[in-house]
Amino acid sequence: MKTTIKLSSWLTAFAVIGALTFTSCKKESSINNSTQDTPAEVAATMATTSEDAATEAQFDDVFNITASITSEDAGEELGMGANVSGLEELGIRPTPNRVRCYTVTVVPSQPGLFPKTVTIDFGNGCLGRDGKYRKGKIVTIFTNRMLVPGAKISTTFVGYHVDSFHIEGTHITENTSTSNMQGLKVSVIDGKITNTISAKWRKWNSVKYILQTEGNGTVNFPLDDVYKITGAATGANSVGHTWSSTIVEPLIKKFTCRWIVKGTVRLVRNGREALLDYGNGNCDNLAIIYINGVAHTITL
Repeated sequence: MKTTIKLSSWLTAFAVIGALTFTSCKKESSINNSTQDTPAEVAATMATTSEDAATEAQFDDVFNITASITSEDAGEELGMGANVSGLEELGIRPTPNRVRCYTVTVVPSQPGLFPKTVTIDFGNGCLGRDGKYRKGKIVTIFTNRMLVPGAKISTTFVGYHVDSFHIEGTHITENTSTSNMQGLKVSVIDGKITNTISAKWRKWNSVKYILQTEGNGTVNFPLDDVYKITGAATGANSVGHTWSSTIVEPLIKKFTCRWIVKGTVRLVRNGREALLDYGNGNCDNLAIIYINGVAHTITL
């Protein structure tokens, strides 16, 4: 079974949009609302799409941290066998010139005994190599090593903040791999992200399924790896918007491309629909979101 960075790098990449810039173009779409949306409604749909993606990115960061717990932290490899988090330089790989700014506690500490609870305590603040400032605790229960089929990794938070955002909820990763295909189920239950400066919040629930569809037979050659992502999410925010996002056509992520290359996501906000289309398989940073029959090109 393949290890190290591959299973986590594409998980980070399926944070669907991230930071967006918008231009517009005319194009027909099968997604049409009953009435023409006002510019304010279009802007609200775009903002909601961005919020959905930003929330997913926050919880993907949680996955990357838990997937990076190695033998140097826990006495045995619990994660994916490589550090793919934003903590490497100032935490999990301390050097003489860099002091670990958080602690890692493992109970029970004996290798091979499960379930195992790992607490990463950032205390009053810890600056990662990714420039994010984290404080509080991430508490993760491993039923087995993450790479073992059937393993379940459940994470909760105690006063956990990333920069000005307070993170709450439960993040669960389950290894659904079979003998010939790698797979993960990643769930967020009752997620909530609150901006501690503005007091604005968004709530989120999500279930995603990730399968490696190509490259399973070439263990040491990642360049032919292709992943398929399906699933759905629901959200709400403090300004009264509610939404759901459903992957209609599976999202396709190639190891050789940093962006999703194909697939569609349907977003429904307050009864209004939009469709995000990642294209025909070409490796580029463009996608199109259709709102009321109008296509808006976005840069990923």
